[in-house]
Amino acid sequence: METNLIKEVVVILALAVFVVLVFRRFKLPVILGFLLTGLIAGPTALHLASDMEGIHFLSETGVILLLFVIGLEFSPRELLAIKSTVLVG
Repeated sequence: METNLIKEVVVILALAVFVVLVFRRFKLPVILGFLLTGLIAGPTALHLASDMEGIHFLSETGVILLLFVIGLEFSPRELLAIKSTVLVG
C-alpha cells in the first residue's frame, strides 16, 4: 500500500514539474501551475491519486511546511509595519 502511494506521489511530482516548466515558459505564476497540477491529478480529472487518505495526509503536511516557509519570510519589523492591517482583518 505504501509503495502505491510512493508511485502516486512520484507521478504527481513529475506532472508538477512538467506543468511548472510550461507555466514558466509563458511567464505565468508558478503557484497556478501547482494548483492546475492538483486539479489534473486529483480525483476529478485523471484519477492519478487513488489513495486519498495518504494523499490527504501529505497535502496537510505540505500546507504546514508552506505556512512555515511563509513565516520565515516575515521579519518582526515587517509584521509591526502591517500591524493595523492584521488587526482590522
